[in-house]
Amino acid sequence: MNRISKYIILNIVTVFTVTMFFSCKGNLKEVQKINALNKNPIGIAENYVLKYTDSTKLVAVVSGPLYKDFSNQQFPYREFPDGFHVDFYDDDNQKSSIEADYGIIYLETDLIDMQGNVILQTHDGRQLLSDQLYWDQRNHWVFTEGNYSFVSEDLNIQGVGIDFNRDFSVVNSHGNTGDALFEETEEK
Repeated sequence: MNRISKYIILNIVTVFTVTMFFSCKGNLKEVQKINALNKNPIGIAENYVLKYTDSTKLVAVVSGPLYKDFSNQQFPYREFPDGFHVDFYDDDNQKSSIEADYGIIYLETDLIDMQGNVILQTHDGRQLLSDQLYWDQRNHWVFTEGNYSFVSEDLNIQGVGIDFNRDFSVVNSHGNTGDALFEETEEK
């Protein structure tokens, strides 16, 4: 009887242990889900139009099909997964625009990453085309290390890598080719 009792107790302990193991495994998955980084946006907007003003003056109008706000993340950002269009206005109320197939704004660094068919059109007819373009909002600086094409009244250049300030008064291009028009002057 003693041997049979030990065998029954061993079987009960084994069944109990196996049951606890499988039930803990299910709970472990639940605990892992709770501790995992929540990748859900804090807000979503569809077919949006956002107007930005400064002292009642219209500065920019941002529009697009989908906007997701992930400002609740450890490294907060806002995403435009289906593209966007921005009209922005200078101090003289002249409108320039930019659009891309995808965009993301990193809130802590104030860096905007625009990707896919990026088109920057200035109020005076200058146009920059690129596959990717960055806008550093803090320093008012635009740059890419990728391919670009720049067209204006007197320039038609292509290259790899360009950076410039927001009004194109300082431009640094890297390895470009193209055509430029120069006005001839007579020497006296």
